[in-house]
Amino acid sequence: MQRLAKRFYARDTLTVARSLLGQRLVRLRDGERLSGAIVEVEAYVGEGDAACHASRGRTRRNATMYGPPGHAYVYLIYGMYHCLNLVTGSEGEPAAVLIRGLEPLEGLETMGKLRSRTEPRALASGPGRLCQALDIDRTFNGADLCASHAQLFLEKSVPVPDTAVACGPRVGVTGDAKAISVPWRLYVQDSRFVSRR
Repeated sequence: MQRLAKRFYARDTLTVARSLLGQRLVRLRDGERLSGAIVEVEAYVGEGDAACHASRGRTRRNATMYGPPGHAYVYLIYGMYHCLNLVTGSEGEPAAVLIRGLEPLEGLETMGKLRSRTEPRALASGPGRLCQALDIDRTFNGADLCASHAQLFLEKSVPVPDTAVACGPRVGVTGDAKAISVPWRLYVQDSRFVSRR
């Protein structure tokens, strides 16, 4: 399958978020492919977005968000769960797309062991769950997803038609009224692998 190149990420963040639905996220782990089709994402678009990690400017934690595009931004929440974001847009403009849900496709047995779960729906429906299932942690922060040697990357797959895509407010964000209400969470509406309805 064809890996997605830098030009895929170096666009408007909402365009990238929409284009990610249906693409395959792949993690190479000990010679095994763990992968899933992306079914849910959220866009975070810079210092003017009160829900974005960059809303208060550049810090050591969020520096990866400032580019270049096509890199992973991985952070820890609640001291226990990792979240994977894909950096988008121009270098110096902090923006990223959070991957919220996957439909597992390859390596389900290994994902189940990593998650201590066997039900496919419970493997990667949620940002923390999918990072556990694919064994993604902070060591991937800043990783170039487009490098030929990448252990974490995206592959081109069948795009999701517009009629199958739903949108709504992002989950669990804080900030101003706009940050809480903008419909920047996109998901495959009939997918049982979406984290929340």
